[in-house]
Amino acid sequence: MASVALFSIATDLETQHFSILLAAVLLLAFICTVFAVVLWKPKFIQNTVNTIVGISRFFYSSFLKPLSGDESIGQQAALESFYKVQADVYDATRKTLLCGREDMLALVAAQLKFQARDGAFSKSKPVWVDIGGGTGYNIEAMQAFLDVPTFFSAVYLVDLSPSLCAVAIKRFKRLGWDIRVLCQDARTFQLEDHLDGSSSRKDTVKPVIGYASNNVEQRAKADLITMSYSLSMIPDYYNVVDSLTGLLAPHGIIGVVDFYVQSTVETAGRNYIGGSFNRHVNWLSRVVWRSWFDCDRVGLEAARRDYLEYRFGTKKSIDERNYLLGAIPYYTFLGCQRELPFSTTELLERVDASCTESPYLSPRRHRAELSAAAEEAPAELRSKAYQSAIINLNANLPLPSTFYQNHQRRIHYNDQLKKHTQFNNDYLYAFTWEDPRADQRLLKIGDDDVILALTSAGDNLLEYLVAASPKRIHAVDLNPNQNHLLELKIAAFQTLSHSELWKMFGEGRYPAFREALINKLSPHMSSQAFQFWLNRTKRFTSSRGFYESGGSGHAIKMVRWISSITGIRSQLRRLSECKTLNEQRETWLKIRRIILSRILHWAVIGTEWWVWKAAGVPPAQRQMILADRMENPEVNPLGKPLVDVKGEAMWDYIVNTLDPVARDSLISDENYHYLLTVKGSYSRRCYPGYLGAKAHAKLSRPNAFVGLRIHTDEINEVIARINPATLTIAVIMDSMDWFDTSSDDAATQIKALNLALKLGGRVLLRSAGLSPWYVSVFAKLGFSPQRVAARLPGTCIDRVNMYASTWIMTKTEELAPTKRKLSGYRISLEKLEI
Repeated sequence: MASVALFSIATDLETQHFSILLAAVLLLAFICTVFAVVLWKPKFIQNTVNTIVGISRFFYSSFLKPLSGDESIGQQAALESFYKVQADVYDATRKTLLCGREDMLALVAAQLKFQARDGAFSKSKPVWVDIGGGTGYNIEAMQAFLDVPTFFSAVYLVDLSPSLCAVAIKRFKRLGWDIRVLCQDARTFQLEDHLDGSSSRKDTVKPVIGYASNNVEQRAKADLITMSYSLSMIPDYYNVVDSLTGLLAPHGIIGVVDFYVQSTVETAGRNYIGGSFNRHVNWLSRVVWRSWFDCDRVGLEAARRDYLEYRFGTKKSIDERNYLLGAIPYYTFLGCQRELPFSTTELLERVDASCTESPYLSPRRHRAELSAAAEEAPAELRSKAYQSAIINLNANLPLPSTFYQNHQRRIHYNDQLKKHTQFNNDYLYAFTWEDPRADQRLLKIGDDDVILALTSAGDNLLEYLVAASPKRIHAVDLNPNQNHLLELKIAAFQTLSHSELWKMFGEGRYPAFREALINKLSPHMSSQAFQFWLNRTKRFTSSRGFYESGGSGHAIKMVRWISSITGIRSQLRRLSECKTLNEQRETWLKIRRIILSRILHWAVIGTEWWVWKAAGVPPAQRQMILADRMENPEVNPLGKPLVDVKGEAMWDYIVNTLDPVARDSLISDENYHYLLTVKGSYSRRCYPGYLGAKAHAKLSRPNAFVGLRIHTDEINEVIARINPATLTIAVIMDSMDWFDTSSDDAATQIKALNLALKLGGRVLLRSAGLSPWYVSVFAKLGFSPQRVAARLPGTCIDRVNMYASTWIMTKTEELAPTKRKLSGYRISLEKLEI
């Protein structure tokens, strides 16, 4: 009886489960029917089915089907085993996996258009060879950037897989394009073999020799070579890369995008790879991805990319991750012939002369004099760029990447040195806090001036170029990222319209920034600068905008945060819109009660974090502010000890900065520094001079920046390598405030300035102190100091009013020359810090 009861209970349960299951199936069928009725579109259903089938075939071919093929046939049989089943769905299944193809095509297209504007293709159109081109996707995709049928005289697709080539032939027949599809081993491909018009296609085009081919063999050359995820699938890649060096025209471009895994340890010491930003792949990812791709005979070993970079000069090197599929590492490489199409000696001497302000003698006209001058020149007057190039040439290595760029503005530096990496891949200043109008009034810059100035955000350097056309400007900054920002601004002037420039640096928001960076700006930027901005495109596309980035962005964020917490956001907005000084003064009084309250100062403004991160005040400079506070009897009549004064010094300094500005300078009309801080952007009424239409007209000219050199180094290192008595002006901002009073660093820099400046040359500097301690050091070392502005309580020194004093140090005496001690005096690959 018990067993019967149990059986009855089990039967009831099974019936219940069956009923639940049946109900669920019917419910699901009903939901599917509703969706089918609502979304019934035959084309949609067909596309969905095709996508599912395509993905299934891709999954089967890539992960389930074993590789096969006759070993006697070799690589072609293996490729067919892999691609034959999925050839007609190849493109549909690779859009997510093979990232970066469109970016690579856009980059090479931008380079070709730059060359075309320079007259490179005036006699004949370029020739393009796509190695491992597969289904022809790249060639069709290039149409988004160039008109393929009219821009190129001939296009060749070379691939070893018959199945993929068949798809390519169908593609080009559909497009009506005359593309030569060659099912051939890339190792044996020679362009001249196809000049007779023989081809499997009847309607072929007889290609022309590339525009730059002038070698003794008169071999046919390609002006563009591309490889999209094909180098990793070629077993004998050394032979292929070697053959490509013979195929590429002297001025040609090679573009490669592919998977990779590599540690930065493997690239340490290589100064020719165009930067190592984001290149490192951790050990776990290296093991996982290499093992995974090995199953499909895809080689991710670092030697493939290493050999590519060894055989070609690097124009751009980019490292990215495909985060949609587990952060697969991939790289994009833009290269050129490592042997320059003109005299390497001439280029090195020209760059070296512009860095050191030494006289340049063209080898074509004065080769004998040049050789003699080079032999007599002391080693320390050679620029680090020159020395690094000589090291590479002696070691049979490519030149540093900067030598292969379209412009020689950015001077080579080693981005792996600790003195550069200390900035954590970010800039401190997104905008410059010095008043260029005061600089112009004090310096009266002329066309014959040779200027050395700190880069900062580059704003004042651009203002100098707008106001005059100085013979040379040496922009110097130890932080590479500040120079990356200057490069971006220069590239924007050279390629963008005024309205686009305004969106970037007037409003700080440019939704199309990434497209503009790749398609327009890239030919005018160094490899390091381009990759820096490619990884930070959101700074111009986010709702917050560009000016909330970097260290100075902390100040803007803090202003917004405080105004939100304290409820004065509307008052700040009104402050940025006041039309008269009286209206501004009244509005400021309402804001002042909050911004300059003692409580807020104690909680935020007086903290070390605010002083350094937001205000950019280093410890040594803060000590100068404290010293002024201690020694001022009107402020500290009772001689309070430092511990009591310390909490008040920064508060007083900020009061003396802001109150006079609010009283005397109309923010909405002329004071764009504070307008930006309050608003987060400039206005059409109030902006830096370099953002004006007239400035854009001048700085967008082809040779507007021909006299600019960008140095990434300590200012002492740059000054010490400049030929004596060649500079006329040095603008060093507040950098002297950063020196420790107990060290000899300030004296060392002042001596170097004395040596580099002409007699009568001037040093312009600003200080947080009314009487900086180093003024006496200038007086002892051949300068006549003059304080040209002092910010006493209640007064404005300039529109920014951030510093207590402005000084001009005029060179009045030549110092006895001393032997220079520089890093890199001996040209040694191990010891040279470049």
